[in-house]
Amino acid sequence: MKKVKITAIRKTVYPDLMAKYENPIAHACDVEEGMVWLSENGEKPEGLCDSAWQSMAYFAKELARGGGNFYDGWMKDPASAMISCNDGFRPVSFYLETVDEEERVC
Repeated sequence: MKKVKITAIRKTVYPDLMAKYENPIAHACDVEEGMVWLSENGEKPEGLCDSAWQSMAYFAKELARGGGNFYDGWMKDPASAMISCNDGFRPVSFYLETVDEEERVC
């Protein structure tokens, strides 16, 4: 199986929606732009949010198996995907891509 590099590309916050619909919470999301994880054998990387993983698991597992080309040419690189977590108040966009065995991720 291939390794899949997962990079947090963008985090957006919607304070107006939070004020209108969300109950105040002390701690919501630790993900910051530029954070990177490595999925091995199609498994959830340690430290990655469970909710984010649920949104991207199908794509990560398919890429790990050598699949790709989702939605008939959606991505310029067919061995990649851009997936957002399902937090409607502070969504994070993640770029998933296969990597060579030698590439190291911190």
